[in-house]
Amino acid sequence: MKEQDWWWPVAVVGEEQAGPQPVVLLGEALVLWASDAGPPSLLTDRCPHRGTRLSLGKVRGDTLECPYHGWRFSGAGQCLAVPAQPGFVPPASTAAACHGLQASHGLWWASLGGRAFHPLPDLQGLPARRLVYGPFDVATSAPRAVENFLDTSHFAFVHEGWLGDAQHPEVPPYDVVHTADGRPVIESYQAWQPRASATAAGGAWVTYRYEVLSPFAALLTKRGDGDAPQDSYVVWACPQTPESCRLWFAQYTTDTHTPDDVLRNFQVDIFGQDQPVLESQQPKRLPISGGEAMVAADRLSAAYRRYLKQCEITFAVC
Repeated sequence: MKEQDWWWPVAVVGEEQAGPQPVVLLGEALVLWASDAGPPSLLTDRCPHRGTRLSLGKVRGDTLECPYHGWRFSGAGQCLAVPAQPGFVPPASTAAACHGLQASHGLWWASLGGRAFHPLPDLQGLPARRLVYGPFDVATSAPRAVENFLDTSHFAFVHEGWLGDAQHPEVPPYDVVHTADGRPVIESYQAWQPRASATAAGGAWVTYRYEVLSPFAALLTKRGDGDAPQDSYVVWACPQTPESCRLWFAQYTTDTHTPDDVLRNFQVDIFGQDQPVLESQQPKRLPISGGEAMVAADRLSAAYRRYLKQCEITFAVC
């Protein structure tokens, strides 16, 4: 499965300090945990002894203890102790599988593959202030959620009075270009928005720039007129199962004054408008081989679906 060779977000950096954290990625149950000393680790959430979830266990010093029989595992997954048999040296076959893990963009990223991993997206040049919102558990596929983030023609209906105006539902013509590695980009797109941000005092024309960062991630940069804050938003989607995902949104902003909770509440409200519509879509997996109507306003959606095919994505699509 090609998806195993990509990095996917699984948790916010710091959550591992609260104890073993269960996560799901590409249908696999995993456990993220941190020892008293040393880097965090990501293991398959299954004790090789009797299949118990290790995420129900406890961190004991530099080991993760299974809640059933107390077997203890290192950060690399090797079983180091079997309390029922003191002095016994467990063989290598009793290890729990260990997976690739790295921190970036305020999140922990995992890869289940053993081959060369695709690099993480480069976010250089964005405003220094970063806020990460989530997680949001959504009963639809990761690519459905990302395509919604890329779609502007729903603004006048789902976000009426906020990001869109029902009296102006038209989508202006725009061009989709591609990066050297095939990722779709809209360099400039103008939209009238009654309330473009948490601090907006009234309606304004806003210039958008969209960029697909990876199969299940995208970047939106919004530029208003005059002294309006410049904001960039990223959606990071973790494909949990073919029909469910976990999302985080990151906001990078030049606004250095508005309190975190005001900015966060605005974005939470926006996604609260999206979520029930997203979860109603059928099929939950994104059709990338036809079966749904397209018009000119959907150029970016069509380009995104072609990109997923180019990447040979098979998980959460149909």
